[in-house]
Amino acid sequence: MSAPDLTAALERIPGWFWPADQRLFEWFLSDDRPGDVLEMGTYLGKSAVLVGSHVRTGENFTVCDLFESDAPDADNDVETTRSYASLTRQKFEQNYLSVHPALPEIVHGPTSVILDHVKADTCRFVHVDASHLYTHVQGDVLAARTVLKEGGIVAFDDYRSEHTPGVALAVWEAVAGLGLAPVCISSQKLYGTWGDPVPVQERLLAWLGTREDLWHTTDVLGDRNLVRVNQRKKPKPASPTSDVDRLAVELRRTTAELKKVTAESQNAVKALKKATKEVSLLGPVAHRATAWLRRRT
Repeated sequence: MSAPDLTAALERIPGWFWPADQRLFEWFLSDDRPGDVLEMGTYLGKSAVLVGSHVRTGENFTVCDLFESDAPDADNDVETTRSYASLTRQKFEQNYLSVHPALPEIVHGPTSVILDHVKADTCRFVHVDASHLYTHVQGDVLAARTVLKEGGIVAFDDYRSEHTPGVALAVWEAVAGLGLAPVCISSQKLYGTWGDPVPVQERLLAWLGTREDLWHTTDVLGDRNLVRVNQRKKPKPASPTSDVDRLAVELRRTTAELKKVTAESQNAVKALKKATKEVSLLGPVAHRATAWLRRRT
């Protein structure tokens, strides 16, 4: 798979996977430590095609999603019907195979069954982006903790969106009571570990220092640090520096002024024609008035 193929797929496949998180996924997945990869909730495969490009020989990539199947409970059924009506396994497979030669292992069902398919302490990276309901996310948190190897990374989507308070509660409960240590956050995702976050953060900060497309800052939260990352806004075009650039700018400016002068000239010609017409109409009237005055005299 070539980089242009992956870039084109990320632009083409529908989904909510922003550039900052794409870069963070690439960095976390490039870690040298071996291990399997798991994605719980995949939608149409936008993040999966990127994850799949970082799965190495001997590693397993597992994707778990309900796709078009019935949800396990009424609330979850309402959620999937409202938000993911267009999701089908066939569309996911088409999108994934447009980039990769073979599919990952697919668990077609709720994330509550994932521990029947992925062994404990085997994963180096887990992406949680399934249900937004609190009780389901609780289960996903526990599943992620179970399958992650020591020092593995978990990424939780929608940890702060106004329409997903259940995710926020479950994730921050895990931070407060289950030992989850946040490494960094973006506008959409929280990245954490059940290991020591400090060595990971140090390597992450060193890498972020080389990235001109990302901005970052570090917040102190009590006895821990939290790195915030997001996409840097594109800079405004630089002022012209070469003679060619300056001439091009001057030519554009001159062309604009010429158009303005031409328009003003055209308006002046129209006004002159109108005045000339009015004078020609007044000529006979003035002649008759002069003749009348002579007769009266």
